[in-house]
Amino acid sequence: MSPSLSILVIDDNRIRASIIEQGLRDAGHDKVILIDQMDGLVRQITDIDPDVIVIDLENPNRDQLEHIFQISRAVRRPIAMFVDKSESGSIEAAVDAGVSAYVVDGLKKERVKPILDMAISRFRAFSRLTDELEEAKNELADRKTIDRAKGILMKSRGISEPEAYDLLRRTAMNQSRKIIDVAQSLIIASGLLEG
Repeated sequence: MSPSLSILVIDDNRIRASIIEQGLRDAGHDKVILIDQMDGLVRQITDIDPDVIVIDLENPNRDQLEHIFQISRAVRRPIAMFVDKSESGSIEAAVDAGVSAYVVDGLKKERVKPILDMAISRFRAFSRLTDELEEAKNELADRKTIDRAKGILMKSRGISEPEAYDLLRRTAMNQSRKIIDVAQSLIIASGLLEG
């Protein structure tokens, strides 16, 4: 983990915040920003634009947790969360909301850095998986669009599937476009002609 990261610490208890801050500074991080007001938190986070967020809640109630989970969904940053007590289901809800590390009763200065490192690693791994999933969904949608365009060509021209694909590919090459763009245009044009 790079010491040049900006780290936002959210904690309404100054003593506990100082433990986290000292653990981060001992680990070589000098860009540590503390917030002790929970009002307007999303705006404050957006204005600060930190690389990593550390949240400490002594005894969080359900409303506080839900608010934090909404924030974690909105900001897309690695988040390490320290709590003293946890109800069953809170950990699962935190993970579902995108919290990268959820630590119960573990606020010790020397543990802050390894937990932060783990939160960043988990966030990066999760982000990669999310990106890969989105890419796979897009590829599947593109494939369906191309298959639909091939079907239109096969029906209208009386050609085979390989011939329809070849026609799409050649048209794309001749027009310096992607096959998916040609397929989408063909589907739109076909819809206009049918309507």
